[in-house]
Amino acid sequence: MEYRDYYKLLGLERSASAEQIKTAYRRLARKYHPDVSKEKNAEERFKEVQEAYEVLKDPEKRAAYDQLGSEWKSGQQFHPPPDWGSGFEFSGGPPPGGSRRRTYRAAPGESGAEDFSDFFASLFGGGSPFAGAGVGAHAARDHHARVDITLEEAFRGTTRTLELRRPAVASDGSLALETHTVRVTIPAGVTEGQLIRLQGQGSPGAAGAPAGDLYLEVHILPHALYQLDGRDVTLTFPVAPWEAALGASVNVPTLGGAVAMQIPANSQPGQKLRLRGRGLPGANPGDEYVQLKVVLPEASSPQARALYEQMRAQLNFDPRADFAR
Repeated sequence: MEYRDYYKLLGLERSASAEQIKTAYRRLARKYHPDVSKEKNAEERFKEVQEAYEVLKDPEKRAAYDQLGSEWKSGQQFHPPPDWGSGFEFSGGPPPGGSRRRTYRAAPGESGAEDFSDFFASLFGGGSPFAGAGVGAHAARDHHARVDITLEEAFRGTTRTLELRRPAVASDGSLALETHTVRVTIPAGVTEGQLIRLQGQGSPGAAGAPAGDLYLEVHILPHALYQLDGRDVTLTFPVAPWEAALGASVNVPTLGGAVAMQIPANSQPGQKLRLRGRGLPGANPGDEYVQLKVVLPEASSPQARALYEQMRAQLNFDPRADFAR
């Protein structure tokens, strides 16, 4: 997807005040409104202006967008950084089922996410860390943020001290980032998208009302060996041809340590073997699925070539016997 320079779309410097952003939007919205404009590509330009304003009018979205830096240029190929959203704290409680199940909805009279670009959706849409911003029954007091953990931490549980940044608007309309620290215990068996509630860790209540809560949404980082699906994990496990053909007892890595596993004779590439209860722990523990990957030795020596020639001559094996039918 292409990067969008929202400041350039509104004809503004990155230091623009909230009032300057509003003024620029109103001027350009009138200029490109499809009902009255005779400008070329007025409807497309109107949507671009709306999208830019949707981000820059919101102190929280603007602060997050600004963290991408100013070195990006309009039209450059862009993908959100892997740690996009980490360390940010946004107002609004979690939507039902967690923010990853929610699509962005604009305020009445504004365009919805379906009218906005893939660039906007990747940063602020339903699958982003910021999808829950500004929603919930106590949006003024409850906050939410994302915490990134490893799969091993999800398996064993961990305690984290997080330094979170909370966007705030100064009296002159400029943006600042307030930093505060929270300590959280993440239980063993936590799953992707699970919400951890820290009572009273949101913003202070007005007129003596109690403080809101802070909801941390768990994000489990990709792993070098395992693919995660709910509480189940899948491991691609290399085996030699003779192990697959004759069967073998092997040691297989799991999140809890290596375990012995029997590979049945005549196993096929891609076949999955199940290790019950070796996924993430919980009331219903997940399983580990071991997917076999047959690895062939290279015919890099005369002896190896002779063995392959012998197999070809004696096994009477046609791997495409069924394919031709």
